Amino acid sequence: MALTPQDIGRIANLARLELTHQESERMLTQLNGFFDVVEQMRAVDTQGIEPLAHPVAAIQPVALRLRDDIASEPNNREANQKSAPAVERGLFLVPKVIE
Repeated sequence: MALTPQDIGRIANLARLELTHQESERMLTQLNGFFDVVEQMRAVDTQGIEPLAHPVAAIQPVALRLRDDIASEPNNREANQKSAPAVERGLFLVPKVIE
């Protein structure tokens, strides 16, 4: 996939960027270079290769530092819903906006 100068202009417009001609040319070169790398990576056969949780795991075992999954704040649902105009079974009731 190769971008054209028109594509760069459209992307810049969508991103609300004002690029000079030189900046636009540089962006075109850089983005096309990026897409070339992506195409090279897509060409590699990865069939049967397990994904890694961490890139270093291919070299040595890695213990992930994950915290325990425990609630850190009390459940204040009822207190938070006291000011709501309408609540049913713990859910806020709102008017239908789509017909």
